[in-house]
Amino acid sequence: MTLPELLQAARAGAVSELELISLEGGIYLLQILGPQQRAYLVDDVGRNQHLRSVEHARDLLEDLPDVPMFLVHASAYDEMCGLQTGSRDALRVPVGLRSRW
Repeated sequence: MTLPELLQAARAGAVSELELISLEGGIYLLQILGPQQRAYLVDDVGRNQHLRSVEHARDLLEDLPDVPMFLVHASAYDEMCGLQTGSRDALRVPVGLRSRW
């Protein structure tokens, strides 16, 4: 979903929340969740849009209506040796679209 498509979908009420997914190397991807869809923010040629930080996402999404946004980090414990097996949930922290300064 491109940024103009995201803005249109959010204004139409088709976006329930956003997840800013933190990846290794300081890269963030924006996942868009709606009642009937799940998509990533892509650029004009269809590649995943790489964001640099929460502030970069806020700047990019400044025209978006208020939608809940969460910062998501995968569990670092999944890569550690000697831990019991089993699933571990990712850290999912609410962050506002608007800076609180």
